[in-house]
Amino acid sequence: MSARRIVSLAALIGAVFTGPAIAADTLKLAIGQRGLWDSAIAEFGMERGIFKKHDLNLEVFYTSSGGETLQVVIGGSADIGVSADTLGVIGAYAKGAPLRIIAGEATGTAEYYFVRTESPIKKLQDATAATTFAYSTNGSGTHITALRFMKELGFQAKLVATGTVPATFTQVMSGQVDIGFSTPPFGLNEEQQGKTRILALATDLESMRTQTVRVTIANATDLAKRPDVYKRFIAAYGETIDWMYSSDPAVFDMYAKYAAITPALAKTVRDKFYPKAMLQLSRVDGMKEMMEDAVAFKYIPKPLDQKQLDELLQLPKP
Repeated sequence: MSARRIVSLAALIGAVFTGPAIAADTLKLAIGQRGLWDSAIAEFGMERGIFKKHDLNLEVFYTSSGGETLQVVIGGSADIGVSADTLGVIGAYAKGAPLRIIAGEATGTAEYYFVRTESPIKKLQDATAATTFAYSTNGSGTHITALRFMKELGFQAKLVATGTVPATFTQVMSGQVDIGFSTPPFGLNEEQQGKTRILALATDLESMRTQTVRVTIANATDLAKRPDVYKRFIAAYGETIDWMYSSDPAVFDMYAKYAAITPALAKTVRDKFYPKAMLQLSRVDGMKEMMEDAVAFKYIPKPLDQKQLDELLQLPKP
């Protein structure tokens, strides 16, 4: 065989085995509230090349709350929604919305409630029917947490939708709202400077410590069409979380840049407010109790039956 024929044959074999590059699958991702530790997972995974390794391309955009995240997934503007409130998801699903829960997101929550330092309110129970008590939007996690505090601690307040965490902080500091909510790292510097006082942590409520109060959801129509794509997404997402809790100090520098804080505060946010146990993807804990709350807060007329739960919960294996 001539040298020319050998070269030609080698080129042909190479073309057969390499072929054209396979394009990565794209997922549109809606995330509630930029700047939080658990809202950074997707961006960190992209920056580290983890999603690329799983042949995925993410188009990420941020919403003002879990309630808004829920709506954009229902409408098909996003394939996946991160940090949707579990009760809101249950309520929307019960009404026929094309939603599936593909992973747990937060078992427990890092939210806290605060007032200006000069406020006469020393604890949540000091609130009266005239006290304004902030939450983000209807159906959001902060809405449910406020309702739970009022129910379990036995006080009344005037609930006010204030939007994002920065918008809520501004309204509290300007005196428009009495009690605000926040999520680390937002507001921690002001608290350390004595400008605000923390009244309560959401995890002061047992229900918030033991229930998966936020979940990751998918549009059911697209999930049915591309199940393997979503499996690869969850695998990459979990791999990113593992790196975020590794001993690599680069994670604090990356989060500090993302949230515009110092690396030292980044470490405090992770270690004090976001234990890795909070971010369990393969479980939704406390579903029975959450359905009872969903009925009590009029999200659903009755608990979902087992057939409905089996359809709604499309969780990864541990």
